Amino acid sequence: MKLEGSCHCRAVRFSVESHTPYPFNLCYCSICRKTTGGGGYAINLMGEAKSLKVTGRKHLAYYRARMNGTRSDARRHFCRKCGSHLWLWDPSWPELVHPLAAAIDTKLPKTPERVHLMLGSKASWVPVPKASRKDRHFKEYPAESIEGWHKKRGLWK
Repeated sequence: MKLEGSCHCRAVRFSVESHTPYPFNLCYCSICRKTTGGGGYAINLMGEAKSLKVTGRKHLAYYRARMNGTRSDARRHFCRKCGSHLWLWDPSWPELVHPLAAAIDTKLPKTPERVHLMLGSKASWVPVPKASRKDRHFKEYPAESIEGWHKKRGLWK
């Protein structure tokens, strides 16, 4: 599925091919919470890095988070003009890019369930919805990958 996205001011626009368009993975870690600024969590999708097309690249910047006194190799891409967090790229998985669901303009499919992860570092003020009995909750990262989650449920597009 082709996903198209943009920053708030539309100075940066992008598209990426994704087999995993369901926004199910809610990450409550302090990095996601603080860099996205929304609701106390971020929702990352997954796309094929080789398919990423960007217009307005001159307006891009990236941030490498500090973890335990060391800078992460992962790059969180933002718009320099409006500050919108757009996607993450990590050299550990160079073939992948992880756009934020909030930056996607394409209509995304409604997810049948959600995974709430990194709850061990969730801010105390953030409520965790229990909207569905299918929702799963993890103190850290679950073993199941984004790809695995989609394939197991027959949602690989």
